[in-house]
Amino acid sequence: MESNQIKETIQMIAEENLDIRTVTMGISLLDCITGDTKTTAQRVYAKIVDKAKNLVPVANAISSEFGIPIVNKRISVTPVAMLAGADPKPDFLPIAKAMDDAAKAVEVDLIGGFSATVQNGCTPADLALIDQIPAALAATDRVCSSVNIGASRSGLNMDAVKLMGECVKAIADIDPKLAMKLVVFCNAVEDNPFMAGAFWGVSEGDVAINTGVSGPGVVQRAIANQPDADFEVMCETIKKTAFKVSRMGQFVGKVAAERLGVPFNIVDLSLAPTPAKGDSVAEILETMGLSHVGTPGTTAALALLNDAVKKGGVMAAERVGGLSGAFIPVSEDANMIKAAEAGHITLEKLEAMTAVCSVGLDMIAVPGETPATTISGMIADEAAIGMINNKTTAVRVIPVPGKKVGDAIEFGGLFGSAPIMAVNTGDASVFVNRGGHIPAPIHSFKN
Repeated sequence: MESNQIKETIQMIAEENLDIRTVTMGISLLDCITGDTKTTAQRVYAKIVDKAKNLVPVANAISSEFGIPIVNKRISVTPVAMLAGADPKPDFLPIAKAMDDAAKAVEVDLIGGFSATVQNGCTPADLALIDQIPAALAATDRVCSSVNIGASRSGLNMDAVKLMGECVKAIADIDPKLAMKLVVFCNAVEDNPFMAGAFWGVSEGDVAINTGVSGPGVVQRAIANQPDADFEVMCETIKKTAFKVSRMGQFVGKVAAERLGVPFNIVDLSLAPTPAKGDSVAEILETMGLSHVGTPGTTAALALLNDAVKKGGVMAAERVGGLSGAFIPVSEDANMIKAAEAGHITLEKLEAMTAVCSVGLDMIAVPGETPATTISGMIADEAAIGMINNKTTAVRVIPVPGKKVGDAIEFGGLFGSAPIMAVNTGDASVFVNRGGHIPAPIHSFKN
């Protein structure tokens, strides 16, 4: 990078909330399988601690040495349901606790992979894990969970969709804040470094480093500096900015991997907002010329942003992966919170926006009385968008017992706060309870 670009990057860090949102170590646990879940749990703890013992010290040293904020250090592991296929009565709580204890031992913020991939069907181990998600999240502090219920090549497993609606309700009945740690996916990716949906796929290596970069404030400032730009100029501006942001993620990831003696895998180019002032994806859309997020034109603006970020980032990184795009979590974006509180944005508009951005209905609080079948319907709708459009979509919805539309729930820290949003009161129960599989779309047959 030329000297002027280095100065620009320093300014981005100091004034525009540019950071490395996460350095995530992926660890395969396939060699921990013993056939006995409790013995497997012991080996899971030992391997995680052995591989990740230097992750936090190395990340902290890089942050201090280069002046680059690294907000989170995380671990993702093999989907845990795969570790107990040989156990006739799998009990996943010991593995969840082993993951949690290991995460605390190496001092990472979160560990993901209490997960199952059931897009084609559920094994007994998958069903046991899904049944134990509420208890596992309640019994741990740093464990995150995800379940992939559909894919463009597989269709939607509607039996699993029904189970996940019930699972979300069961978690919320224990503590709605625990629902922040569960994501239901369609087309989940195996190298995602962002929580709560991260897991380390079976096609990945034994261990590697992934980075997730974030700089909504940087992109917003770049657009604001050209208030009269047409769309072509705006796209070029976003691409150039995304290049610089992604280059930093590539640099940090490669240095971390080298010092840890493991391979460097991918940079995730996602713009991940926080409640901090000037760190909002919604504000980027408003800077483009919308009075507020949710205004007609919002989906088009988000499509432009998402595409330009990917085009700029791909040029900057050797390998791009994860989710890569713009996140629109309601509770984690200050301007999105304002729009939801004012009634400017609805669940239906958010659903439309997810057709062109990363992930889906994310960090959305709904009334506690919302039925499990309605949540399953929301999951099915979002998964259908992902299945038909051959993209990753997800739902992280939080029913809050005792709360009604207009109330709010405070999550704290990076998770922010969320207004309770209105949910369509129609009844989806007959549809959800049909069972079976929604077939894959015709364009899935490409062999």
